Amino acid sequence: MTNEAHKPPGFFRRKIRTALLGAAFCFLLFFLLTAIWIHHTLQPVNKKGENQNFVVEEGATLKQVAVDLENADIIRSSTLFRLASRLMGHDHHIKTGEYQLNGTLPPLKILEILKEGRIITHSITIPEGFNLNQIAHLLEQKGLSNKASFIEQAKDRSLIARLGLSGDTLEGYLYPDTYRFRRNVTAGRVIDIMVKRFRDIVTPLEAQIKDSDMTLKQVITLASIVEKETGCPEERPIIARVFLNRLGKNMRLESDPTVIYGISNFNGNLTKRDLKAKTSYNTYIIRGLPPGPIANPGLAAISAVLNPAQGNYYYFVSKNNGTHYFSETLKEHNRAVKRFQKRGDAPLQQG
Repeated sequence: MTNEAHKPPGFFRRKIRTALLGAAFCFLLFFLLTAIWIHHTLQPVNKKGENQNFVVEEGATLKQVAVDLENADIIRSSTLFRLASRLMGHDHHIKTGEYQLNGTLPPLKILEILKEGRIITHSITIPEGFNLNQIAHLLEQKGLSNKASFIEQAKDRSLIARLGLSGDTLEGYLYPDTYRFRRNVTAGRVIDIMVKRFRDIVTPLEAQIKDSDMTLKQVITLASIVEKETGCPEERPIIARVFLNRLGKNMRLESDPTVIYGISNFNGNLTKRDLKAKTSYNTYIIRGLPPGPIANPGLAAISAVLNPAQGNYYYFVSKNNGTHYFSETLKEHNRAVKRFQKRGDAPLQQG
């Protein structure tokens, strides 16, 4: 017989009571801890928190994200936030990007936002007529993409070919429009979106492009020149007609914006020496169109090339008020130059 058989009945009752008390204590402790966990995971930090831009960096661990959230006063406890994330199976599903969060959001709601990748995006407007360098600079200025990387990608021959285009760069095919991008978006992603938008715009014009007896590249090249020559919408079809007339007569286009495009680090002052410089974009020297677009034209400029005004205009000169005077003959043009260009050394502006 064991020694337990010789122990009084009260001993067993005390042992059972102790076990029950221990179990009750464990249950209460578990309940208390669960309540604390629920409080921290379901309740926001405060009811008056302001929105904050919170960034989950590429490669950030759950621990790093949780600590950063706690330091930003968006959650109460990084430890309990991590525990909740693991219990819900979300610890490996938090998406990188920029979020708008605040302490009024329940932690479980924050976890849901991070899991679903509800990142915020930033609006950026690319003006018509911006060239590749200007677009790259604007993207970097807005904190959306690296300028050097963007330019490098836009000159990548393999990428250009993959997009079904030709040429040394994507100049002319980065459609000017308003876009929304996430912070630190890759240059390749921006380019894909902008070129897709370009395709959306020009695809309905394919029949007109074919009827123009010009290639897509030629149409966009001429449209980019038209875009840079005037900011007056009504003038675009007339300027397109001037250049088409000159091309038809094998005359030089003599367009200042093309000369400027061929000058590295242009200082803003176009000189007679610049007009004589031998570059592939100097249309005072070369005949026909330059090698490619000099900017990224909008739909209005493209449509102007495909639907030019009627007329025998071959020349135009600035009237110094944002518009131009158009002439049919060189004699008429020279008179207009004397009238509108006060400086005696002003070039005969054909375009």
